[in-house]
Amino acid sequence: MEVGKIQKVEEFSKKKEFTAKQYMKFWLPSLIGVLLFLVPISVNDKVTIGLGVLADALQGAIADYIPLFMTIILCLSAVGSLVVKFTKIEAINKSSFLSSLFDITPFWVTLRCIGAVFAVVTLIEIGPEFIWSSFTGGVVLYDLIPVLMVWFLFACLFMPLLLQFGLMDFIGTLVRKIMFPLFKLPGRSSVDALASWMGSGTVGVLLTTQQYESGYYTKREASVVATNFSIASIAFSLVIAKFLEIDHMFIQFYFTVIITGIIAAVICPRIPPLSRKKDVYYEPVGKQIEEVVPDGVSSFSWGVRQAVEKASQVKSYRSVVKGGVQNVIDIWFALIPLVMALGTIALIIAEFTPIFTYLSYPFVPFLQLLQIPEAHAAAPAMIVGFADMFLPAVIGSGIESELTRFVIGVMSLTQLIYMSEIGILLLKSKIPLSFVQLFIIFLQRTIITLPVAAAMAHFLFF
Repeated sequence: MEVGKIQKVEEFSKKKEFTAKQYMKFWLPSLIGVLLFLVPISVNDKVTIGLGVLADALQGAIADYIPLFMTIILCLSAVGSLVVKFTKIEAINKSSFLSSLFDITPFWVTLRCIGAVFAVVTLIEIGPEFIWSSFTGGVVLYDLIPVLMVWFLFACLFMPLLLQFGLMDFIGTLVRKIMFPLFKLPGRSSVDALASWMGSGTVGVLLTTQQYESGYYTKREASVVATNFSIASIAFSLVIAKFLEIDHMFIQFYFTVIITGIIAAVICPRIPPLSRKKDVYYEPVGKQIEEVVPDGVSSFSWGVRQAVEKASQVKSYRSVVKGGVQNVIDIWFALIPLVMALGTIALIIAEFTPIFTYLSYPFVPFLQLLQIPEAHAAAPAMIVGFADMFLPAVIGSGIESELTRFVIGVMSLTQLIYMSEIGILLLKSKIPLSFVQLFIIFLQRTIITLPVAAAMAHFLFF
């Protein structure tokens, strides 16, 4: 037995038992977090999670006001960034939070301003129609942003229940023996995947970025988790299936999504650019994780101890709430303007230029080789998902072959990286992924998953 492990066993045996209050501080918030984020609920024949129920209820109650409210937020974000850039306001300089929120580089200031302009133009419907049409700016402002606003509101407020009270440490210790050999990841990454699967891919990415910036993922691990485990929720998958008119075989459809996603998650981390990411932790905080179980100690006992010790570090619930509110403000003021700007631009390129059509030409012979009917019509759907997750389904809806629509639906859900949402969140985060690397990983996932999706489709439609 190694010296380090012997010391851990000795420390484990010497430590006194925790009190009932300390155990409760771990399991009660964690239980609430599990119920909100990870337990599926059927509401009106729709599978969602507790967080989704709250988000849908709020969105339904204030749906008519969200576009105007978020347009105001986007304008305040742009104006605040410009003011801080050209003037010196002492109150902002003294606040580390406000300084990080508004004192940004000229590039991000420009994008915030573009996002604000696009929002105003779309809300009022003035200027060039290609900006505010129902296929471009209208999709972002009226369909995408309301969902992001309410989901991020509740996700940021309640995410500390998963992160700060020991749940990630407990589950991570238990499932490390599965996650590490298969995906070369710590066990806690399984919680990211579950949060995405049951709730939203953006929630999974938000979890990953916060874990990376807190010292629980290395650069490689964070990059792998964000690009391979931020899977679409069951609820959104059902929406895609209904839109493509294949919802009558949803079980087979989602099973295919899971199989193709697992295969991609095994292969992609083992090839560049992900394989070349360094296994070093975020420098300002360093390594904060210990999932390796000492010899002579059960995984369950070690996981519980790690979890209770983590929960004991929370000294003030007020600070937890404050951190959650600050995360909400950061998302609304910093991320959503980028979604409005880059999402609209991506949709304009997809709708009004032939760029994605040209990029899709190499996929025509690939689809023909895989014996996919209507290959020429389906090819753009293989590449347009990089702009937005829903676009492949829009293209696929006009295709007659049910087998082809099935494959397009699977691909739209397994490609994962789309710039209107996940891509922007990753580019804004401190996870070391560039735009070019995201596009390369998108292509890798497409090339890896397409043959699997096609094989499954041919089997099911035989």
